[in-house]
Amino acid sequence: MKLGVIAVCLLAACGSVHAKTMVWQPADGHTQIPLWPGMAPDAQPIPGPETETLRTEHLIAGKPWMAVTNVSRPTMTVYPPKGKNTGAAMVVFSGGGFQVLAIDLEGTEVCDWLTSRGIACVLLKYRVPSAPDDWRCKCYPHGADAVSVSALQDAQRTIRLVRLNAAKWRIDPHKIGVIGFSAGGYLVAETSADFDRPSYKPVDAADEESDRPDFALVIYPGHLIAGQYTADHYRVPVGALNPHLHFTGKTPPTFVLQAEDAVTDPASESLVYYAALAKAGVPAELHIYATGGHAFGLRQTKLPITHWPDLADTWLRTIGIVQD
Repeated sequence: MKLGVIAVCLLAACGSVHAKTMVWQPADGHTQIPLWPGMAPDAQPIPGPETETLRTEHLIAGKPWMAVTNVSRPTMTVYPPKGKNTGAAMVVFSGGGFQVLAIDLEGTEVCDWLTSRGIACVLLKYRVPSAPDDWRCKCYPHGADAVSVSALQDAQRTIRLVRLNAAKWRIDPHKIGVIGFSAGGYLVAETSADFDRPSYKPVDAADEESDRPDFALVIYPGHLIAGQYTADHYRVPVGALNPHLHFTGKTPPTFVLQAEDAVTDPASESLVYYAALAKAGVPAELHIYATGGHAFGLRQTKLPITHWPDLADTWLRTIGIVQD
């Protein structure tokens, strides 16, 4: 079941959900860095204060996952590499349908994997709920292929901040990539297509830096094909690439992975995406597995698709981001 389309249960109606009204905090030794010197641009009203909720009604590899919602003050958290520093860095976009952020399953657990490979991890806590989702109706009123304005602003800003601080954080400014899951995969596509076309007015020196990712990993993405959602949030795709995405020969090399049996974000998302990348002459690698469903993160099960990080490791070496 897609993480991004599950609404947070009311405590009175769902005893398996445990919510705490508090700002999510990373583990000791790590600090959240505000993305914006003041209020984020184009700030929109949200339902309430930031909340983290342990979701137990849909276990992933037998474990619950943490959902963060009502993020009005976006941040990034830098996790330095462990052991040998490859000089590479990845900005992580968690999924959650632009309603919530799966902050551990598709966030901190991803950082554990990356830093163990000598890659710096920058976990973005972007604004949610936000377009294309509308929390007032719990729907996508402008269709699933609307621009994710707030999230894209936060994503572009983060890439620029990482590049600005590259020397300080011992990062090669030419090895800054992005990785995203589900809705976060769409953010990867947007940053890959819309770099150097700012979605906000510059606010300081960071915005003089390029926001182009040097490489991109897209894991079970959504919103990549034009379509609408039904009343129960299930996708009815029309088969064409999201009209807001325009790939060129400057689009970064891309790794794409999805399961054929996924329902809410079907394999056609990745197939249409890959075809558009290939048409633009973008070096891309596509992996479609028969089974795996949606929203498995890096948690390993008996299904072969959950070993995808090994494929990603090989691809990163192939494109020269990391060395043996």
